[in-house]
Amino acid sequence: MRRRFPSFEKFLEKTQVLTPNTENKMAVEKKDFGAVEGCGNATLYTLTNAAGYSASFTDYGATWVAWLTPDAGGTFSDIVLGFDSAEKYAEQKAYAGAVCGRVANRIAGGKFLLDGKEYQLAVNNGENHLHGGVRGWNAYLWTAEVCGSEEEPAVKFSRVSPDGEEGYPGTVKVAVTYTLCADGAVRIDYAAESDAATPINLTNHAYFNLAGHGTGTVLAQWLKLASDKFLPINEKNIPDGEVWHVRGLAPFDFRIFYQIGSRIAARNAQQLVYGKGYDHCYVINGLAGTLRPAATLLNEANGRMITVETTEPAMQVYSGNWLADAIGNVPGKDGAVYGDHSGIALETQHVPDAINQGQFRANILVPGRVYSSTTVYRPGIKG
Repeated sequence: MRRRFPSFEKFLEKTQVLTPNTENKMAVEKKDFGAVEGCGNATLYTLTNAAGYSASFTDYGATWVAWLTPDAGGTFSDIVLGFDSAEKYAEQKAYAGAVCGRVANRIAGGKFLLDGKEYQLAVNNGENHLHGGVRGWNAYLWTAEVCGSEEEPAVKFSRVSPDGEEGYPGTVKVAVTYTLCADGAVRIDYAAESDAATPINLTNHAYFNLAGHGTGTVLAQWLKLASDKFLPINEKNIPDGEVWHVRGLAPFDFRIFYQIGSRIAARNAQQLVYGKGYDHCYVINGLAGTLRPAATLLNEANGRMITVETTEPAMQVYSGNWLADAIGNVPGKDGAVYGDHSGIALETQHVPDAINQGQFRANILVPGRVYSSTTVYRPGIKG
């Protein structure tokens, strides 16, 4: 007999307050997005609102495909790196726009101990487990449901991850809802429930370029973080167990705006050498569980900005250091070529490898509890 998740469904109904969008069918456009072998036919969902904003998502990997926002002159451009079909998403290995799970980021050695039992996960990043394993949640076709309202259209993607998938314990039911808000913001609501204790850490791996996708690198763009602390990593890109204050560590202090490329080019810190740039977890100031500012990205050349708000405790800042290798020869949208640093990922999440490091709070989902988090990416113009 198939187990139901009444508390999970009740949670979605209560917190997302979404109703089927039947009055304004033009707010959500659906079109074929190609087929992926072993998955089936994918669909692209494009949400639009009265202010002229639009954002697109596909059920393959619950992936964020596009986001059109205006610059200071009122010109709308697509600022999310992506691809023209589900097949292309399946070919690249950069996790572009995808929901990463069951555990985003790295788990050292692909091993962890939970309730006295050691689990061996799939290893797919050197000797580490990364973004859910060999076949993470980014490589599945999710069930889609159009929802939201005329003013704020939405699409909800859901799937069931069976016990043992990539080595994880417990059957997990998960839903990710993307809402295009009236002001053009993209709000992401995550919810999950499990029938056994299991680690969970969900994020979206969108890469942003405020000059427009396919226009070159983000090295000339400016970043500001609402964070006083970050986690140093070792040569295997795993946090070494310490938490460093950014004060006095110029390459990592983004409490005011700094140009991304100038810090990377300096290479005056071993931490930057390890990853060829930024691939570090920052602890977000404020109370985890409350929606609060995390980051602001600015392109001085056109005045376009985005701010990130999240309920998560931390955020991985990845400056696209290995994009050329991860994408290979796969052409981006409209034939764009994405090289290293073509986009920056601002991945809200829990601390990587927390389950193996007692000083950090491991995010363990247990039966009867609902995992939930919210992140909002909000467009803006420099004043």
